[in-house]
Amino acid sequence: NSGVMSLLRPLLLDVVPTIQQTAALALGRLANYNDDLAEAVVKGGILPQLVCSLPEQNRFYKKAAAFVLRAVGKHSPQLAQAIVQCGALEMLMICLEDFDPGVKEAASWALGYIARHDSELSQAVVDAGAVPLLVLCIQEPEIALKRIAASTLSDISKHSPELAQTVVDAGAIAHLAQMILNPDAKLKRQVLSALSQIAKHSVDLAELVVEAEIVPVVLTCLKDSDEYVKKNGATLIREIAKHTPELSQLIVNAGGVAAVIDCIGSCKGTVRLPGIMMLGYVAAHSENLSMAVIVSKGIPPLCACLIEEHEDHIKAAAAWALGQVGRHTSEHARAVAVANVLPVLLAMYMDTRSSEDLQMKASIFKALKNILQKCTYLPALEPLMRDAPPNIMKHVVGQFSKVLPHDSKARRLFVTSGGLKKVQEIQAEPGSLLQEYINTINNCYPEEIVR
Repeated sequence: NSGVMSLLRPLLLDVVPTIQQTAALALGRLANYNDDLAEAVVKGGILPQLVCSLPEQNRFYKKAAAFVLRAVGKHSPQLAQAIVQCGALEMLMICLEDFDPGVKEAASWALGYIARHDSELSQAVVDAGAVPLLVLCIQEPEIALKRIAASTLSDISKHSPELAQTVVDAGAIAHLAQMILNPDAKLKRQVLSALSQIAKHSVDLAELVVEAEIVPVVLTCLKDSDEYVKKNGATLIREIAKHTPELSQLIVNAGGVAAVIDCIGSCKGTVRLPGIMMLGYVAAHSENLSMAVIVSKGIPPLCACLIEEHEDHIKAAAAWALGQVGRHTSEHARAVAVANVLPVLLAMYMDTRSSEDLQMKASIFKALKNILQKCTYLPALEPLMRDAPPNIMKHVVGQFSKVLPHDSKARRLFVTSGGLKKVQEIQAEPGSLLQEYINTINNCYPEEIVR
């Protein structure tokens, strides 16, 4: 407000190098604070000045200038675009080739903040020739530089298969894969994130990541003491497993399902989310893969997530995953039902608080429907007859109508437990599917019992 920006601008061209650097640092800190101040730096015509004098400046000035670019570019795609338009990318390439690791780091960081916004900005960074230089940076000895370069490769890869392919073509996967076992937790986070962003796009890219022999190694990350290493490790496994049954099978064979289940059991909150999704994806592919989740005792921790977690999207993911496990055959559905999942799902479906989140409600309904349509384990179905709303009751009664005609023991139990009585109380539309189911059940019994 006091007009400092216009006073700092001429100082960028001062004859004393220390004054230049300090002025750049001041501008960077102002721009870093919020997007209005970053906008003021752009409108004040400061960027071209920063950029034009850069090649002949010393390393301190280069670091400070890259910091200004990063501070401006982080706020919005529009501000990042302004940086690209003033010709800063060429300057940042010069910095990436500097011998000083601090200058490389500052440049890499600025490029990451530009690339993360959208695929066009990311493409601009790629077109400037950043990717091969970043791949060289992850091979440097300095940990801080490795971290930032890996993070920037992750930001470039995330937008599209084509951008990810550019990173792969520069040979990034092999170097990233070697760093999964690095003792530095922050580096591991970025490396796992970058590999996830590559693997998520397509089967081909996921297979290239797997071919770098990351699979047994990445499972050790699920036991890491750092929560984000755990989360990013589980995300990477999820992004590989989701594509095909073959890739899922490969993870299962390496002990991946058991490792993810342990990981879900040992943490709380959003760290659990990628693991929950991974189990759902694996189970969705085939009966055998779903059985692998059941045999590895995956149902109790998923059920625990339903009960313990407070956030709706985590509960919804757990419900979805349980639905995927239970939807294949009556054996799969029984494994889920025996764990007492159905009453929990029903209670959540009926809960007025969760009904505000329609997506959550839909995913729970779908999970219930998936499991119910295969479930022939009647003791788990009976408790649902007390409180289920009509749209779920239809599926419950439907399962009874499938089993009772062929099972005399179940028919007796159904009378003594009060199930048959409950069926008589259901108000069904004449001619509806529910009415048909009720008629089928009633036809299993002599008329006087029904009366």
